[in-house]
Amino acid sequence: MENIAIAQIQPGNADQKTAEKWLQSNTWKGGLKLDLHKNVNAVEFYKQYHANKAVWDKVFKFLSEQNLDTLSTGKHPIDGDNAYASVTEAPSKELDKAGWESHRKYIDLQYVIKGKERIDFIDINKATVTKPYSDTNDAANYSAEGTQYTAEPGIFFLFFPQDVHRPNIKVDGYDVVKKLVIKIKVAN
Repeated sequence: MENIAIAQIQPGNADQKTAEKWLQSNTWKGGLKLDLHKNVNAVEFYKQYHANKAVWDKVFKFLSEQNLDTLSTGKHPIDGDNAYASVTEAPSKELDKAGWESHRKYIDLQYVIKGKERIDFIDINKATVTKPYSDTNDAANYSAEGTQYTAEPGIFFLFFPQDVHRPNIKVDGYDVVKKLVIKIKVAN
């Protein structure tokens, strides 16, 4: 029985039930008041968090300790190239100008500080590559039809390498959106 408990907490060994139980425990939050959007891949989050706990804890500490409403636009260091934040305050895009993307080196934590935007999401296996992955930009582009979500204050999204996403889509009534994107290095 003791060996099973050890196996469950090692990175990459979580099944869906274990990952969801861990996710719902909120122990990973470290006092963070924001909620994680329901679309998260619980097993992948469990795996990435446990493989790189120190970095994730710094990310959640950064989110907890900042006054996000007054956080200046631009880049903010968290843990060297392991995790860093970028804040923008800009108009969202019309649907036909917003592109689908995925990343291999970094996980996206996306959070709308002020305003609302639409974010679309689909598994990478259901999207068609339109621009192959570029190591320089850490991005590939796609065409797809995914699930639509509204991003607004209080809830953040996590996009892992297998999560193709189309952020920054304009929501009626919200011309300018203040947004935080934290790049978290993928643990291999």
